[in-house]
Amino acid sequence: MPKPVTPPETAGTTRRSTAQAIRALAIPAFGALIAEPLFLLADSAIVGHLGVPQLAGVGLAATVLQTVVGLMVFLAYSTTPAVARLLGAGRQADALAVGRDGLWLAAILGLAVAVAGAFAGGPVLNSMGARGEVLSYAHDYFMVSLAGIPAMLLVMAAMGVLRGLQDTKTPLVVATAGFAVNIAMNFLLVYGLDLSVGGAALGTVIAQWGMAAVYLAIVVRAARRHGVGLRPDWAGVRTVSRVGSWLMLRTLSLRAAILATILVATAQGPTNLAAHQLAMTIFTFLAFALDALAIAAQALIGKELGAGNIPEVRALTRTMTKWGLGFGVLTGLGLAAASGGVGWIFTGDPGVHAALAAALLVVAVGQPVAGYVFVLDGVLIGAGDARYLALAGLANLVLYLPLLLWVGRASLGDTHAGLFWLWAAFSVGYMGARALTLGLRARTGRWMQVGATAGRG
Repeated sequence: MPKPVTPPETAGTTRRSTAQAIRALAIPAFGALIAEPLFLLADSAIVGHLGVPQLAGVGLAATVLQTVVGLMVFLAYSTTPAVARLLGAGRQADALAVGRDGLWLAAILGLAVAVAGAFAGGPVLNSMGARGEVLSYAHDYFMVSLAGIPAMLLVMAAMGVLRGLQDTKTPLVVATAGFAVNIAMNFLLVYGLDLSVGGAALGTVIAQWGMAAVYLAIVVRAARRHGVGLRPDWAGVRTVSRVGSWLMLRTLSLRAAILATILVATAQGPTNLAAHQLAMTIFTFLAFALDALAIAAQALIGKELGAGNIPEVRALTRTMTKWGLGFGVLTGLGLAAASGGVGWIFTGDPGVHAALAAALLVVAVGQPVAGYVFVLDGVLIGAGDARYLALAGLANLVLYLPLLLWVGRASLGDTHAGLFWLWAAFSVGYMGARALTLGLRARTGRWMQVGATAGRG
């Protein structure tokens, strides 16, 4: 259960230091963040021993599932700051009511996506170019996995509620237990009952629904303790969805930038594409740590804005920005040092090694910028500044596409220079544009007015 939070009027007597507060939220958040990738990694590892067509089919289906679920991350990102602001204002019952409405929205969207996937899944998988056994296995895995979509979205929304209540330890415990159940069920269903890729999907679905059930029990008990009804307030559901629509637009712009980058890498040839995928995997893993800071920012900034504690908001923003930059410098130095040898972990191909080394040098240079961007993104989400984030995301994409067009037309081909300039466009160009738009907004202070107004709503 989330621990009761000290009322705003007595918070000063028990307040932990800013650094302690950030660490207390960010460290458990990092562990919970990697749960879903670990689910997919476990599925891939178990299915990989069945054969190449099975592994390829699961990879194809997982790509589609990750894309769909990734667009729904607003269920967590819109709920966390809304709950935190009301909590900071001393309105815990209202905070739980917002969380309840977020869960109802997640359930509705989950059912809608699952039904739509049952009809559209086949054509979507067909359109991705797979044929024969690979397509058959992809279809099997995808269709079984649809049963877990509502659970996945409920988990997202519930994690947002608990983060808003300043609790990231419970999600870590639930995620760890869910991962353990997932592995055990997959081994039993795939190898014990010989259910092939369908068994791997079913094991994950069971784990996801188990996690959702635990979260629902936690939130329901907290709601009842504070006299909050379980029926949805449809006006509240619409409010969450309205904020969520802006955050979805923000996420769409990010996904579009990543997809456009992959298209250019594909045109450069298989060596560069393989190296690009490895570089993006490393970049994404490092992003999890930065996302943990961003989640701490969402929860803490939202709470302090709700309490009207502007000096603490400024202190948190300064501290987390420094931490983000510092983490970027450290990881950048580490990547630069490891860039020449890390490729041997993944493949024995010397061409991929050389291309990956060139890409990682650029990633290393861009890490401080990435740290700055991720933290400020969390700060503005915590303030409820979703509209600005969405519009800025579209502007960043518009600025990025000409850079990609130049890289694509530069006839760099399947060379190390091609991937070097592609990652320069992404790490320096695109992330630099995001840093500029986020930094300018953070300097104005208008985002704090947005958060304070939302906290009084």
